[in-house]
Amino acid sequence: MHDGGLQVEGIGHRWGAKQALDGVGFDLAPGAFCALLGPNGAGKSTLFGILTRLFTPQTGRVVVAGHDLSRAPLKALSRIGVVFQQSTLDLDQTVRRNLLYFAALHGISGREADRRAMAALDRLGMAERAAEKVAALNGGHRRRMEIARALIHRPSVLLLDEPTVGLDAAARRAITDHVHDLAATEGLTVLWATHLTDEVRPADRLVILHRGRVLADGTAAAIGGDDLTATFLSMTAATTDAKA
Repeated sequence: MHDGGLQVEGIGHRWGAKQALDGVGFDLAPGAFCALLGPNGAGKSTLFGILTRLFTPQTGRVVVAGHDLSRAPLKALSRIGVVFQQSTLDLDQTVRRNLLYFAALHGISGREADRRAMAALDRLGMAERAAEKVAALNGGHRRRMEIARALIHRPSVLLLDEPTVGLDAAARRAITDHVHDLAATEGLTVLWATHLTDEVRPADRLVILHRGRVLADGTAAAIGGDDLTATFLSMTAATTDAKA
């Protein structure tokens, strides 16, 4: 068990007759960047709902920074930062005000809140935008701001659910670069859910999820060889054919 890491053990969950997750498990050490790669409907969003305790799994368990999510939910959730697929920003408020509001939800206020907000924005190259209204930002800068907001309470684990949806190629690359840097320089454990193979680097930990099951788990280079896209399509197609 890693203090600061993320352990997902034997997670199973059904939605009625549909098996959304079937024995999903992986273990991430502190500072790991893990891409959770799967097509739409693979079970990524169900897993993120479980990791953030929107609902509890029917089987298995999750351990965050040494805290069992079911036995010590408040301690476990306090170690998680989350960037959801859908934006939850207040467009009429400034960047700084959005972060201060989120800090207050974590019991952080006054000068400490302001210091943390500006430090988080600086890490994402957003400090100069602090006084701007969110509505004036482009999609890429809004995403950077959401990541900064997720870091304000100093989590050990950062969860990102399809964080680049709707962004152009340049903005997607900038966001992936920033988050990789956070893992490499600050020891942040990152779980990055995506269906896009070009967001995965050869050295990344890679978990391929399809039809609720883990098809592969290892480094992207070891799994995908010279062509991760072709390997991914082949693996998911073979599973789909087998289920047909």
